[in-house]
Amino acid sequence: MSIVYHERPGVYSDYTASSVSASGERSKVLALIGVSDAEVGLYTVTSYSDGAAAFGDGSELGKMLAAAYKNGAGTVLAYSIAEDTAENYQAAIDAVMAEKAAAFCAVGSVSEAVQQMLKRAVLEASASGGECIGIVGLNAPEKNALLARAAALDCERMVLVGPDAYRSGESELCGGAVCASSLCGLLAAQTDPALPLNGAVVSGLSGVSASYDDTEIDALVQGGVTVLTAVSGTVRILRGITTRQTIGEGRDTTYRELNTILVIDDVIPGVRSALGARFPRAKNNAATRSAIRSQVIVELDSRVSREIIDSYGDVTVEASSTDASTCLVSFSFTVMRGLNRIWLTAHISV
Repeated sequence: MSIVYHERPGVYSDYTASSVSASGERSKVLALIGVSDAEVGLYTVTSYSDGAAAFGDGSELGKMLAAAYKNGAGTVLAYSIAEDTAENYQAAIDAVMAEKAAAFCAVGSVSEAVQQMLKRAVLEASASGGECIGIVGLNAPEKNALLARAAALDCERMVLVGPDAYRSGESELCGGAVCASSLCGLLAAQTDPALPLNGAVVSGLSGVSASYDDTEIDALVQGGVTVLTAVSGTVRILRGITTRQTIGEGRDTTYRELNTILVIDDVIPGVRSALGARFPRAKNNAATRSAIRSQVIVELDSRVSREIIDSYGDVTVEASSTDASTCLVSFSFTVMRGLNRIWLTAHISV
């Protein structure tokens, strides 16, 4: 691990993951960026009625807010842009990420260029202590289009939802941005980051633009698409998947499950926040380092008891050999895995 030192005092972090996984809690604020007739800029919205009054029910941003609130959103950072251009989205994404408050962010655009902007932004924000996951959609329901976009994004911090869907009571497709915003709301409301999304109901939607057979679903899940399915007017998430498919030159499933990054985004910010709150002014001596180690263990034990992580390894705390004012904390943990399949084998006697 390469450590980048900043002169501002604080608690900094980094993580790596493997198929076994190595190294909190934040309010689940989400960010939505879309077109409306409201004045361009960033708004803090705490209820759908406030958002509808500001942006209008029929605007793109208004529909995104409705989808998020129907699925459990609380506080939303809503950025209104005048039109769907790359320049407008870049300015909006920069403003949202500068807040370092949003755990999830969806954009109204289905353009690959804009979605790549969001990818770069969430990676940069997450590297500087503002962990965020980008959620996007496509208007095209074709399997190959979804697979191509997922392959282009290929990032554990980007989720692609598909296919497009219908809002309840409407006969026209709502657009990928509404589907992405619905998932944002679901994730913002979920209190257990280790609980899989398998079968979670998406409120406010009544149907999808395409259904896939088992072979197509296999390809979509393995290709990094979070698939929406519909049965009898109820839309559900088949399985929460990130677009991350590769590490280096090879295929790797380490970050395939969305819950993996959700757990990481609970543990690392949680530990960082706890240490920052308890040790804002402290001496880098043996007593302080012992207290830091104890606090880290408290945070990890809490997550084991809540079944967010399965276990954790040795916690080490030491003074840096190159900077006497820096304390190095190291620990490992195993992510709690969700249950995706139950395989039955029957032995029958006749």
